[in-house]
Amino acid sequence: MRQVPVIAVVGPSGVGKDSVMAALAARDPGLHLIRRVISRPEEAGGEPFTGVSQQTFDAMRAAGGFALSWQAHGLSYCIPMPSDVERARARALLVNLSRGVLLRAQEVFRPFTVLSLTARPEVLAARLAARGREDAAGQAQRLGRAGMALPEGLRRVVTVDNSGPLDRTVEAVLTHLQRESA
Repeated sequence: MRQVPVIAVVGPSGVGKDSVMAALAARDPGLHLIRRVISRPEEAGGEPFTGVSQQTFDAMRAAGGFALSWQAHGLSYCIPMPSDVERARARALLVNLSRGVLLRAQEVFRPFTVLSLTARPEVLAARLAARGREDAAGQAQRLGRAGMALPEGLRRVVTVDNSGPLDRTVEAVLTHLQRESA
C-alpha cells in the first residue's frame, strides 16, 4: 500500500486546530481526518473523538491497534492505524497531535509534516473563554503553555497564524501544502 503523507496539526489550546482541520477537509476532499481515541467519555465534548474507558484503551493498545499513543492532561490518547481504505482515498491524512509526541510521530508516519498553528495571546484568551470548558485558572494554565516550543529535530514544519478569519488560514495552509508537494 502506498505511503500517504500525515500532517500533524499542533498548537496551543484555543488556536483552532479542530476548526482548521475540518475546514481543510471540507475544502479539499483528498485531505482526510484521523479521529483520535481518548480515554474519556464522548459526552465531555470538544473535538470529535472516539471515547473509551481506560480499560478498553489499554486493551486496544495491547492488541496493537494504535499507530501512536501518549498520556496528557491525565488522559490516554492514541492515533489508530489508518485503514487501507483511508490510505487509498486520501492524498494526505490530518491528525491533531500533542507537541510532545511529534518526534515519535515523525518516525512512525512517513512522509510527515507538522502544521503548527499560532494565534495572538488575546485571540487565544478570548477563544478559551468562549468555549467555556475550563474555569479562569484552567484557562490561565493553558495560556501559560501557549508559548511551548516545538521539539528540535522536526524535518518539515509549516507555521500559520490563525488569529484572523478561518478562510484566510485555510488558504495559507493549502498554499504551503501545494508548494511542498510540487
